[in-house]
Amino acid sequence: MRLDDFDPNDINVGDQRGSGGGGFGGGGGGLLFGLLPLIGSRFGCGGIVVVLIILAVLGMNPLSLLGGGGGQVANRPATSVEGPKSVTQACSVDANSKSACNAFESAQRTWTAIFAKEGQRFQKPSLQFYSGNGQSGCGAAQSAMGPFYCPTDQGIYLDTSFFNELAQRFGAKGDFAQDYVIAHEFGHHIQNLLGTSEQVQRAQRQGSETQGNAMSVRLELQADCFAGVWAAANRDRMEPGDLEEGLTAAHAIGDDTLQQQSQGRVVPDSFTHGSSAERMKWLRRGIDTGDPAQCDTFSGAI
Repeated sequence: MRLDDFDPNDINVGDQRGSGGGGFGGGGGGLLFGLLPLIGSRFGCGGIVVVLIILAVLGMNPLSLLGGGGGQVANRPATSVEGPKSVTQACSVDANSKSACNAFESAQRTWTAIFAKEGQRFQKPSLQFYSGNGQSGCGAAQSAMGPFYCPTDQGIYLDTSFFNELAQRFGAKGDFAQDYVIAHEFGHHIQNLLGTSEQVQRAQRQGSETQGNAMSVRLELQADCFAGVWAAANRDRMEPGDLEEGLTAAHAIGDDTLQQQSQGRVVPDSFTHGSSAERMKWLRRGIDTGDPAQCDTFSGAI
């Protein structure tokens, strides 16, 4: 996708890379990384909850990652030891950083225009880079979580090594696959602005775990559809093969595909992001219609 002409100086970017090492200690991080096919390639804040649950099962203290247990991560500063980077510097660290900034700025322009058309004021999110370990308004940021959106500080958090993982481990290669990741997380920001995320959270607190998972699936599929809406608005920038790259990425991170790869069986009631077919369907719907109103995943069957 041709996005190189966008100006990154119009976006809010933070960079925690270079803030030092650390980790889980004692080999725990390696074990968690081994669970990456199940949890690491998911999108959204739900990934944080999954990671914390797994840490508890492993006998590790989740509070240490949230600043309550005196762990190494909690005490690490949120800024680089090299000093704050400018937006241009942060976006120029490597090709993955540049790609993320370009897609982020494109999504910001697109949704600003959509909101303006509806007479609404758009609130800009931020793009926050980190490497390995970082901090967010929602607690610890760990690369095993995959990219995620934090509604507390309206930040999209990204360890750019995820793009390499997406291509190498899951076979989702190409710039549009990376763009889809950013556009999906941007979709969660739109849900936050519209109040959809808060409504889902309230419903989840009142329902069972299975019901809560089902609501999470609908939220994630809507974010996929919103990613498609962004792509549709920039259709003239798409190149041959882009659509296939996006659909391949959506298929690779479907709950059923990840569960089959990691545990050899599929448990639909535990889905939190949707099946591969569902994720492809809603991404495609957004691209085909270009209309956010067509992204209602909460009415009827999905």
